[in-house]
Amino acid sequence: MLETKRALPILFAVMFLVMVGFGIIIPVLPFYAENIGASPFELGLLMAVYSLMQLLFAPVWGRVSDRIGRKPVIMIGILGLALSFFLMGLSSALWMLFAARVIGGILSAANMPTVMAYVADITSAEDRGKGMGVVGAATGLGFVFGPALGGVFSKMSLHMPFYIAGISSLLTFLLVLFVLKESLPKENRGQKKNEKSSLRQALNGSQSILYFLQLFISLSLSGLEATFAYFAAEKAGLGAVELGYIFMIMGLASAFIQGGMVGRMTKSFGEGFVIQLGIIVSAIGFGLILLVDSFTTAAIYLTIFGIGNGIIRPSVSALLTKTSLAGHGSTTGLLSSFDSLGRIAGPPLGGWLFNMAIGLPYISGIILSLLAFLLYRIYTIQTKKLLSVGS
Repeated sequence: MLETKRALPILFAVMFLVMVGFGIIIPVLPFYAENIGASPFELGLLMAVYSLMQLLFAPVWGRVSDRIGRKPVIMIGILGLALSFFLMGLSSALWMLFAARVIGGILSAANMPTVMAYVADITSAEDRGKGMGVVGAATGLGFVFGPALGGVFSKMSLHMPFYIAGISSLLTFLLVLFVLKESLPKENRGQKKNEKSSLRQALNGSQSILYFLQLFISLSLSGLEATFAYFAAEKAGLGAVELGYIFMIMGLASAFIQGGMVGRMTKSFGEGFVIQLGIIVSAIGFGLILLVDSFTTAAIYLTIFGIGNGIIRPSVSALLTKTSLAGHGSTTGLLSSFDSLGRIAGPPLGGWLFNMAIGLPYISGIILSLLAFLLYRIYTIQTKKLLSVGS
């Protein structure tokens, strides 16, 4: 097993740079697509097709990494990102932009599940939550700094952020190539000959509950992300600049908690306690958001939600990789697929609810959180029954 203290900082840097590159294009893509001739509906499709490719291909790349190792799959994912960014920057027609998003979605789907599988390879069971928290923190910080950089570079040209993101991805590829060591020894690759049956068992057994729990959490989060700008403008008169600061505050707080607290909490109390705590805090955050009336309350309430939401995914990842019968890559790939499904369905659901009543996306967030909490309780009961039968 690789020395965790050396590998985790490298993984943190890799995921931070990947997400900075991804985040750079977020504030620019709508204007860029509009200049090429995309309608609002086509822009929505452009966003959705990327998530759809991630949904379909994350489990595939996870299984591939179980067979050939983590490092080559991570390099494929990062090169895929670089290629898609450069293709977007060179796009002069809408079909070219769609092609770039499809290619990027297919190849970059390798990144998150394989990095999480890498963490599972190099961490002990008790330190698994800490490792997953570090990945979560890197992802969150990348999303904080990426859009800010994208805004700066877009002032030079709308093409520039895509080229910067591509260069950032190439530098990340070199970091992985020369610094990151393989975490899965050759003798441990391809050992899961019954991989498909193991995954089928995971979806039929008590573990399937954790995948659906993550789906509900992702669904509620993406519904909030899609509607909060309109909600904050309506309730508190906040504009794009204020919202940028609010999401930055939330991202920093969430990253700090994931990087510094998740590992200690899971080690002391177990992943189950942290998952339940995160769900409860998220639900409270959703309720408080309904009371937003100023920049200060928006920042505080959204941060409370972000902290709760931020500690759930690393804890679910840690628990699944500790208990799954399938390979780590297969498990994290399937989890990423459920996460993507929530990100595809969440924005249109949130928008539809918002059109009915502006508070409905957050009321539905409370309901989804309560359902996720109930799912975990069911998971606990089923696990205890299986253990009692086994003994």
